[in-house]
Amino acid sequence: MTALHALLAGIVDYAGLFPPTAVDMPTAVGNYARYRASDEAWMLGRFVLPTSRLAAEFSAALDAAGDVVGAPWQLAALLGDDASRDLETIRAFNAAQRGRATVDVIEARLGTADAIAAVAAGVRGDFTLYVEVPLAPDPAPLVDAIHAAGAHAKVRMGGVTPDAFPGAEDVVRFMRRCVDARVMFKATAGLHHPFRGEQRLTYADDSPRGVMFGFVNLFAAAAFLEFGMSDDDARRLLEERDRRAFAISDAAIAWRGHTLSAQQVRLARAVVASSFGSCSFREPVDDLRTLSVLD
Repeated sequence: MTALHALLAGIVDYAGLFPPTAVDMPTAVGNYARYRASDEAWMLGRFVLPTSRLAAEFSAALDAAGDVVGAPWQLAALLGDDASRDLETIRAFNAAQRGRATVDVIEARLGTADAIAAVAAGVRGDFTLYVEVPLAPDPAPLVDAIHAAGAHAKVRMGGVTPDAFPGAEDVVRFMRRCVDARVMFKATAGLHHPFRGEQRLTYADDSPRGVMFGFVNLFAAAAFLEFGMSDDDARRLLEERDRRAFAISDAAIAWRGHTLSAQQVRLARAVVASSFGSCSFREPVDDLRTLSVLD
């Protein structure tokens, strides 16, 4: 596996139902089916949806789509306010689908150690649980609770307004806590582009603009932290806007004198940073091609 494939394999969880695209369910299901059949399918992760839209709405759209590419589809379901009810819904859905689609990842916002432990107990090891962690104050207590529960963490990297984007220092602190606690994380929101830079935040003609994190910056920083990079250097890497500062070859990924082998990148993806949710799959892929990162 090349360093590029190690960095990007299965990295984009498709969340087209969510802003700023917020397409309807049939469109999202159709999009995902096309992505599964595309040349870039190796970069595609799970289909993300709220549990409340799973049993009827998603099932109907999947039925209408007919034979699906690459069945079973792997789904990530977001829990609502009643976690116990949602887990029952998910288990019933999985049983009814007979292998066409399977929820194997659960995502939830849980603000206390007790809530994390309770939902993890309800999961009973049937699913991988990701818990969204606020970046302020110091997330160490929640990350430790996630570790104790055998779960993973989730971090929100932006939104549709400039104030939704966290500071690089807070992101690095979160990643450091995850590395130290041996907790894997995924990211969501604000990561449509490979490298950091000012971008439009929505697809509207009058969209506000803001500085967005790059997903290459983020996942490279996580991998470098796993292999000994300092927090200060990781912050500088997150804030790096010069595409030329990155060198991605078959054998390695390098940034300003720091180098990771393809094997190190693969290991970091396996234990530290799993994926990111994006309402667009094509935008990250097309940007990588425009920048000649992908052939």
